[in-house]
Amino acid sequence: MKTFCASILLFLAFSILGLAQDVTAEEESKQINIVYGANFTKNEAEYPGASIFSKDNRQVQFEHQGADLWCDVAIYYQLENRLEAIGNVILKQGDSVEMTSKKINYLGDVKLAKAWGNVVLTNSDMTLKTDTLRLDREKQEAFYQDNGTVVDSANTLTSKIGKYFMELKKYQFLDSVHVENPKYTVDSEQLDYYTTSKNFYMYGPSTINGETYKIYCERGFYDTKIESGYGIKNTRIDYNNRIIEGDSVYFNKAKEFASATNNITVTDTINNGIIRAHYAEVFKAKDSVFATRRAVSISVQERDSLFVHGDTLMVTGKPEDRILRAFRNAKFYKTDLSGKCDSIHSEQKTGITQLIKNPIIWNGANQMTGDSIHLKSNLETEKLDSLKVLQNAFIISLDSVSMTGYNQAKGINLYGQFIENELKIIDLVQNTEVVYYMYNDDDELIGIDKTVCSKIRITMAENDIENLTFYTDPDGDIFPEKDLPKNSRILKGFVWRGDERILTKDDIFDEDDNNLELVVINGIDNPIDIDAEEQQRSQNESDPINNIQTQDKATDPKKSVKPKKVK
Repeated sequence: MKTFCASILLFLAFSILGLAQDVTAEEESKQINIVYGANFTKNEAEYPGASIFSKDNRQVQFEHQGADLWCDVAIYYQLENRLEAIGNVILKQGDSVEMTSKKINYLGDVKLAKAWGNVVLTNSDMTLKTDTLRLDREKQEAFYQDNGTVVDSANTLTSKIGKYFMELKKYQFLDSVHVENPKYTVDSEQLDYYTTSKNFYMYGPSTINGETYKIYCERGFYDTKIESGYGIKNTRIDYNNRIIEGDSVYFNKAKEFASATNNITVTDTINNGIIRAHYAEVFKAKDSVFATRRAVSISVQERDSLFVHGDTLMVTGKPEDRILRAFRNAKFYKTDLSGKCDSIHSEQKTGITQLIKNPIIWNGANQMTGDSIHLKSNLETEKLDSLKVLQNAFIISLDSVSMTGYNQAKGINLYGQFIENELKIIDLVQNTEVVYYMYNDDDELIGIDKTVCSKIRITMAENDIENLTFYTDPDGDIFPEKDLPKNSRILKGFVWRGDERILTKDDIFDEDDNNLELVVINGIDNPIDIDAEEQQRSQNESDPINNIQTQDKATDPKKSVKPKKVK
């Protein structure tokens, strides 16, 4: 029994001795080592417990876990394992990082250096300058908070606060961030920058000014090499006489292209026009805009804007020669005038708007149809000038007194004249016919006028018929209501479409437009960092264990993740 106890005690003694040796070895590995001390002295009054080294024909040199430090004077606290380096200080970490300054305080136990005075940190592809810099060699991070400047092969970046992640080769700039490049400038509240890829990630209010564009966003990405990027929060791009705004906006300078998704507004700064939609594309070379998903074009005019909608909108051409096309389910609205058809073609240069295939317009309560309808604007005033309804022209309005009969006029063609945007004169020509309910001043029915002639002129007042004039051998009469059968009160080709009338600018949208589900914009709350994701993928590919786990997830249906369906 005594022998057994002695053995246990002996084992414990050796174990404790081994542990002590391990601790000592670990402490020694953390110790700052003197490589060249040169002149040595002590000053217990000012630097108690410190050894003071100063240069002779060469600088004092220290080494610590893969880093070398040179200086003119070193105050070394061996027991505390810390060092104060003064004068022409150089700190090198392998072949990758070098830092120079007037002074460095270095803590060996935590591998933390704080540098003052004209601090310059360099590696193979960039230079950082600041007055005070903290270098954490354990985390491989550098940090400043008193203004700094970073210069690499592409950009000069300044900010009040900055942090450098050495392994990621990534900077995080905070507060008054500014970037200078021969091709652009950037100002931001927060900007992350990868020195290898030259990619920017912007957080908070940020503005990019290029030679031919300006971008503002509060969350976005920008590839500086090709001047391409996107914004996903409060984004605006000023581009080629157009302002593009939306929830998510993409821009590519080389392709001369921009696109936007959700709650989009594209403003034509020259022609004072606006396009709203939930998806749009802008092509600079073709000077064109493509828009869809609840798309509407708004021609801003004094007190009376014109709204044009179609499943697809296209605006092409130079500012003075722009053409607007609305395809499929096209509709338009302005005060007292609205219409719909299959497609709309509107030309800036001529001022002519064509309603193509099954067109119908409403002027006040007056319904007009024909094979083709043209509206012409005055090029100087941009107000409506004239109207043409070609082939099978037909005008219908509900009798406003009886609310049962219909006033009707038809002919081969119709020509109208606008005065101050109001339709005042209508001329129906060739094979014209009229059915019109006539009343006295007391709204008592006089009779129903049914006439056939070669031409009819209708004068309008406040979008109502004021007078009828018949030309060239009119043939007809005013019939008492009882003497004109109901089927004789309807002209051939009559189709009443009053329930389709567009009464407000919101009526140009149908049910599908109003129930449209918007695309989910990712990355607003949880930032999308392409560079970080790429680095993670590279690490996964180089890690065989992680690769096996990834493959298991891909092949095991129980572990697979179904993609989220977004409408």
